[in-house]
Amino acid sequence: MGNRELLALAVEAMKNSYSPYSNCCVGAALLCENGKVYWGANIENAAFSPTVCAERVAFFKAISEGEKSFSKIAVVGGKNGVINGIFAPCGVCRQVMREFCNDDFPIILGESENSYKETTLKDLLPFSFSPEDVK
Repeated sequence: MGNRELLALAVEAMKNSYSPYSNCCVGAALLCENGKVYWGANIENAAFSPTVCAERVAFFKAISEGEKSFSKIAVVGGKNGVINGIFAPCGVCRQVMREFCNDDFPIILGESENSYKETTLKDLLPFSFSPEDVK
């Protein structure tokens, strides 16, 4: 699956965001190595700490369905559901990705519905703490 196709799925996922407090809607589309795609949208909570990011929703959905091998993820975000620049994964999401993905895991960051930047997990999480560190 191409980056633009995965980005379009992240845009669709963003429509399911529940973000009544920040009005920042985020969508993610996670491509598994077997070709399956899992979507995620951010889900806010009045208590704030139970809030979950779109990237973690996508990963947790996939993992709860038995997936453990991932190819790449696309992430988009913006106020009131309008993409307005890059919404990079937060630190917690980066650490969750590192639990299941190598340093070279591609992350597609949507700037708009038609424009994106591609980076890697290592670029976003240098000197990461990984499962190998606790062996």
